Amino acid sequence: MYVQKYAHGGITLTYLLSILMGIIQGVAEFLPISSSGHLALFQTFFGMENVEEKYMFFTVQLHFGTLISVCVVYWRDIADMIREFFLGIAALAGRKDTGVTPPPARRMVMLIIIATLPLFVMVLLQDAINQLFSNSIMVSCALIVTGFILFFSDRLAKGHKTARNATVADALIVGCGQALAVIPGLSRSGTTISVGMLRGFDRAFAVRFSFLLSLPAILGANVLEIKDAVEAGFPMEELPMYLVGVAVAAVVGYFAIRLVKSLADKGKFGKFAYYCWAVGLGSLIAGVIKTFLL
Repeated sequence: MYVQKYAHGGITLTYLLSILMGIIQGVAEFLPISSSGHLALFQTFFGMENVEEKYMFFTVQLHFGTLISVCVVYWRDIADMIREFFLGIAALAGRKDTGVTPPPARRMVMLIIIATLPLFVMVLLQDAINQLFSNSIMVSCALIVTGFILFFSDRLAKGHKTARNATVADALIVGCGQALAVIPGLSRSGTTISVGMLRGFDRAFAVRFSFLLSLPAILGANVLEIKDAVEAGFPMEELPMYLVGVAVAAVVGYFAIRLVKSLADKGKFGKFAYYCWAVGLGSLIAGVIKTFLL
């Protein structure tokens, strides 16, 4: 059977649902349409909200699949950043000040660290944020907000900032955008790319910075959720289905990144606004009917 029922009416995980959620995650994580919002609505309207804690862990693992996509596409950048991270530490330890501007890869490491800091505030609100996943009305409204963010992002003037001249303030403000985007329905990629362009980032750099910025965020979320899963007792019989979902998310995410890079260069993010408005409005109406009329 593709769908199985719990005694209380919720739906348990199957290979079909795992593949569907992997596709949703892979497409929506990088296209600026909010993967968390789509997964939340999918879980709600398929009756999975009654097992929220269990599927919250699966949702985070799907994000790990898309992290693999980022590593594959940007492996050169990541390798350079890892090398420059250790070279930077060695330079600090040796207290060598040559007066030479640090290479872009080393500045990128610094910018990503700074941009990640606002997420630590959201960790304190993790339980409250998790509750929002079962609130389809709130998620729908957040999708509509995402639509407006994307609509206006294409109308921003083209910037020229890159890792060479982006400032600490730029990174911190983009990081605040990422922190707000943990709310399901707000697109992490759409928000961070749009905020970056608002701060004068070059379009290609805004996309690259956004995707590389996702690495510590996803790794951190996995560490937190794995700890909770171990304490709660992980259902080992569902491990193959988890792996299938992660693999699907990774493959689909790879092609989604390629598409986003192309669209960003052409300044066509605004087209996704209409999709977010349509999904947000449609799910809002369905959520209102489900909540108040049924």
